[in-house]
Amino acid sequence: MRIPNNILRHELIGMECEVVASKNKSQIGTKGKIVDETMKTLIIESGKKEKRIQKDGCVFRLKLDSHMVDIEGKYIVSRPEDRIKKKFSKW
Repeated sequence: MRIPNNILRHELIGMECEVVASKNKSQIGTKGKIVDETMKTLIIESGKKEKRIQKDGCVFRLKLDSHMVDIEGKYIVSRPEDRIKKKFSKW
């Protein structure tokens, strides 16, 4: 079950996402559904377009059932299958 405490250990594909902070100012405010994830990027489907957003240097707001969770991109920079196995001490 996805809860704010363990969201980093779950799959992000299919979740609603918004970029709330970024080094690249043009990416701030990008909203949509995460359709793919690579080691260093998230691909967000925004309307009919897909936007590739670099993880490092961004803050993502993910929508869980009744919660909104902000995640710094530096914590999710890794391959999804490796991130799921990783232990996070300060999250």
